[in-house]
Amino acid sequence: MSSSISQILTPERTLLGAQCTSKKRVIEYISGFLADKIDDSQSDEIYEKLIAREKLGSTGIGEGIAIPHSRLQECDDTLGALFVLDQAVDFDAIDRKPVDIVFVLLVPEEATEQHLQTLSMLAQKFNDGDFRNTLRQATSSEDLYQKVIQ
Repeated sequence: MSSSISQILTPERTLLGAQCTSKKRVIEYISGFLADKIDDSQSDEIYEKLIAREKLGSTGIGEGIAIPHSRLQECDDTLGALFVLDQAVDFDAIDRKPVDIVFVLLVPEEATEQHLQTLSMLAQKFNDGDFRNTLRQATSSEDLYQKVIQ
């Protein structure tokens, strides 16, 4: 199980100031960004998997946080990516608040239990108001990475 964010996130997959204007654009942006960082992955496949998951119900968990997630055949290990948007967007979140922090989780196809445990850990972490505020005060992508792994 990935018991901490530092086990699944790297500085290269942490971005402050992503410019997106809608939920669809956020997922398109994320897909392209991650495809460049994952060997043998295709932007279209990541996009389709994340959109399919969103169709089951929004991954906007409230308080400006979304955790889009999916299992992906090309994934050998659980990996995360963190994006703080320069402007909050409507993500059909449970509390109807716009989302400005997006943590994407991709896991190997067969990692069902690990997927659920990691999602639970992330939801717990992002449920902490002080943690969310700390992330929102980041001044650079590197600063954001340091704040999220503390």
